Amino acid sequence: MQDWSDITNLPDDFDGRVRLFPLPGLVLFPHAMQPLHVFEPRYCDMLQDALSADHLIAMATLAMPGDKPVPFELQGVSQPPIRPIICMGRIMSHTELEGDRHNILLVGTKRARVVSEIDVGRSFRMAEVDVLDDIYPVESALTRNDLKSELLEAFAAIIPPSANVQKNLHDLMAGQMGLGPITDIVSYTLPFDVDEKIALLGEADVDRRARLLITLLESGKIELHSISVEEQTGDVGKDSGGKRSGKGDRFPPPFSVN
Repeated sequence: MQDWSDITNLPDDFDGRVRLFPLPGLVLFPHAMQPLHVFEPRYCDMLQDALSADHLIAMATLAMPGDKPVPFELQGVSQPPIRPIICMGRIMSHTELEGDRHNILLVGTKRARVVSEIDVGRSFRMAEVDVLDDIYPVESALTRNDLKSELLEAFAAIIPPSANVQKNLHDLMAGQMGLGPITDIVSYTLPFDVDEKIALLGEADVDRRARLLITLLESGKIELHSISVEEQTGDVGKDSGGKRSGKGDRFPPPFSVN
């Protein structure tokens, strides 16, 4: 079995350039797994380039009105602006389908900040980035376990008690997993709005990130409801437009179809 550090560490020859896969509303985090369905020609081109090299793709979030990212042109055509904070991911599995379509599983590796986008003469976008490694302040090392417990308690307080979800998550997270990965997994899993997720992704200081996450968890904005197996597979609970009916958000979340 591949060691987790082997997955999240960057190649020794990483040159600071990443392939960009911009999507609306999606914020990937390190240590999280994101399934993706790739079919647009430019992203199929990007996928093949990644598979032939370092297997890295950076998930970027399209900017919203009011954001002020730097505009970018690719081959003379203006491209939709992106948020400057992104998450690099490693392709862990790839299945080629008929019609030049692909299913991939991406695992978040590193948070990063876009320095500038670059035109390398390809159909897909690329950028130069600064990698934001997790920072664990030395001065708070003795109280970090207390902060971890506080975070897990705040998380547990909003999780539906059904289907052994509480026990499973406690067994997973209360063991040897560090505070940084826990904050990333919780941040990715819960339906915070994009601005809040970008703020969490952009915070390299693990202790500050945990405190921000605790504040969001205790804000009362997130209300989760249990989701059945049928709902996860999309068999029930949809209205005529294909959207799930009912109020609140479901936990665990259904499989992504991006």
